This record gives sequence, structure tokens and C-alpha cells, in this order.
Amino acid sequence: MRAPAFIRSGAVAVAVAGAQVLPFPEARAYEPKPETTAVYEEVWRIARDRFYDPKMKGLDWEAMGKKHRLAYATAKTDEQRSDAINALLAELGSSHTHHYTADETGYYELVDIFSYPLRRDIPKHFRGDKVRYAGIGMFTKNIDGKSFVTAVFPDMPAARAGLLAGDEILSAGDQPFAPVGSFRNKIGEKVTLKVRREAGGDTTSIVVEPQWIEPGETFQSALRDSARVIEANGKRIGYVRVWSYAGNEYQQQLEEVLSEGKLKDADALIWDLRDGWGGAHPRYLSVFNTYGPTLALTGRNGTTNLVGYRWGKPVAMLVNGGTRSGKEVLAYGFKKNGFGQVIGERTAGALLAGTAFLLSDGSLLIMAVEDAAVDGERVEGVGVAPSVEVPFDLRYAAGKDPQLDKAIAVLADGA
Repeated sequence: MRAPAFIRSGAVAVAVAGAQVLPFPEARAYEPKPETTAVYEEVWRIARDRFYDPKMKGLDWEAMGKKHRLAYATAKTDEQRSDAINALLAELGSSHTHHYTADETGYYELVDIFSYPLRRDIPKHFRGDKVRYAGIGMFTKNIDGKSFVTAVFPDMPAARAGLLAGDEILSAGDQPFAPVGSFRNKIGEKVTLKVRREAGGDTTSIVVEPQWIEPGETFQSALRDSARVIEANGKRIGYVRVWSYAGNEYQQQLEEVLSEGKLKDADALIWDLRDGWGGAHPRYLSVFNTYGPTLALTGRNGTTNLVGYRWGKPVAMLVNGGTRSGKEVLAYGFKKNGFGQVIGERTAGALLAGTAFLLSDGSLLIMAVEDAAVDGERVEGVGVAPSVEVPFDLRYAAGKDPQLDKAIAVLADGA
């Protein structure tokens, strides 16, 4: 039985890095595409049988299947076939309901996130024990047909090469930029990206060298490496970014960073939950509930472990339209309980419980299988409004971050 998980679907907010299929050993190529609509029918049946609303949002699901079947049958590429499937799924108007191909890095990240419930299916389509892909460690977003960097992971090829949030990527190796295709078969090689940093400005060349990325380990190292102290108005303000919350290990690492790592002596904290994947549990908020006790256990070697650690100092949360699913539960509770200011933009409004299916051709289907409410309120389709709204058009931002700047100002004045 596949266990649901709070993971928001949508390709625009996933880490952008190249994915590698054959000839590398960890993944097999897709099987030859049939001339039939077999995979389309597979998706249609799974939705019929597993979608959380048995009434299919009032739709005639048979009619919806017929409506989009021809587009799938006449498609010439994986992308076109996936577009036809997603057009069918879009009729349901629900988050956590999306189809992915191996040309999207979200495919690899989600297979990794759902690796336990998919454990019997993964060997049919992957070789090796771990899901990994070739990439440079960045998130991108398509805006009006252009690819923009939304974030770069610390100490990864994109960051080391000098790519900044807001950069437009025009091409890679003299070919149009593609999140996966630009890095396919390029491990250990140099790839030249053409980048524009100002609207209408000149382009510059940035050389990157793709490396293997294992999604879970990459998200953990990015969390750890994001931690830093920002000096402002005589205050030491800690900052940490959680890219994915799909597992207890991320919360454990956060608490280690706060209790004994880089941020243990900070006067205040910025908890950045923008973009990435959800999966968070409501109990993760307890670290900011000052009413609970913290137990310190010290062994004969002098090492102390904290149980029930509490931050106990000022904190602000950063959110945006890419803050989704379980992260929205945290934003809702953080705001409702007055733990601190929620700064940024309204969250995605993508809160359902989804599970994953590896289809017969190796592509991936995420399906919403349970409805969700927080304290009796539905966040799906609504989102969580920030307490301090700060719009941010990331296009050509050249690394500037007004939402982060506002959080620093709020804590520097009040910490």
C-alpha cells in the first residue's frame, strides 16, 4: 500500500539539474513508446480509482478521457504525451496531481522522496540502489517562455560558477537551455551557459561542470550549508533555508544547526521555507514553542544531546508562491500561534495528500489521494497570507532579495 505524503506537484519549483538515463548505470532508458494510448489509459484508471474525490469534482471522467485522448495518441514526443496527460489531470483542478517524465528533474526528486512506497517498482526502471542525476544545483522557473534561476544551492557547481537568483539562462552549449537535456551525458565536462543578468542587457558566458546529485542528500547538505549569521544593527541574525521537508531528517538537521551548529549563538533566526518541496509534519513547529522543556543528556565523554530542543529567541519565516503542501501547514501554525512574522507572498494553496505511481513506461504520476484541512480550514486553493507582504519579481534580480532584506530589518529592529 502506498503511503500518502504531503508533496506539491508542479515542475516550476523543482531543483534544476540534468538527469541522466543510459548509458550511466543508475537508470534505464524508457521502453520504446507504443503506438497505443496504454500509458494514457493507465493514468486515467489510476485517477478514477484513487483520486481523493470519488465524484471526480463533478466531472464526467469518461468524457474527460475522450477529450484528451487524441492529443496523446497523435503526440510525437515524450513532452507532448506528458502535456496531454497533464491536460487531462488539470481538469481535476487539484494540487498533487501531475505527470512527470525523465526530462524533468522533479521526476528524480519525487522518485527519491517516494522511494520507500515505490521500492518494488524502482528496480524495474532504475539500476542501482540510489536515485541520482547529473546537475549543477539550482532551481529555475519558466516565466513567459524564459528560464530564470530562482535559487542556487550553496557550494554546488551553479553557486561556485557565480550564477545568481534572477539570472536568465538563454542557452547551454550553444543549444536552447533545457533543465535536463543541457546536462545529459556531461558529467565531468564543462558546459557553457549564456546568461543575461539585466533585462535587455548583454549576455555573459558562465562555465559549469555538472556533478552527480542524489536529491535527498543534496537537500540536506544545502540546508546545512545555507546556515549563516548576518550582522545587522548590532544583532547576529541567523539564516537557514529548508529546501525540502519530505523526511524527519531535515528537521533533525535544522535542530542541530540551531542547537549546536553555526546558529547556536545567533540573536534571532530567519527560517526560509520558500520554494522546494513540502512534506513537513505539524510537530516541527514545537521547536519554536517556548513553553516546552528541553532535556539535556550528557554522557561520560562530556557530549551533550538535547531532547525537545526549543529555540526560545525571535524568529521570522519567509514564504512565497512556491511554499507548498506541508510547508503551508507550518506557515499556518506559525502565524496562528504568533511565533513570529511571516514575511513574503501568499503560499501556493497546494495542500492535499499525494502518493506516487511509477507507470509502465517508467514515467511518474503523482495523485492526490486524500483531502486535507488545518484546524478545520482548507488551505488547498487558498494558501496562507503573510503577515508582512513583500512582493518579489525575481527576473533579473541579480541576487537581490527584498524578502530576505525585510526579514533582516524586522529582526534587527526587534530582536
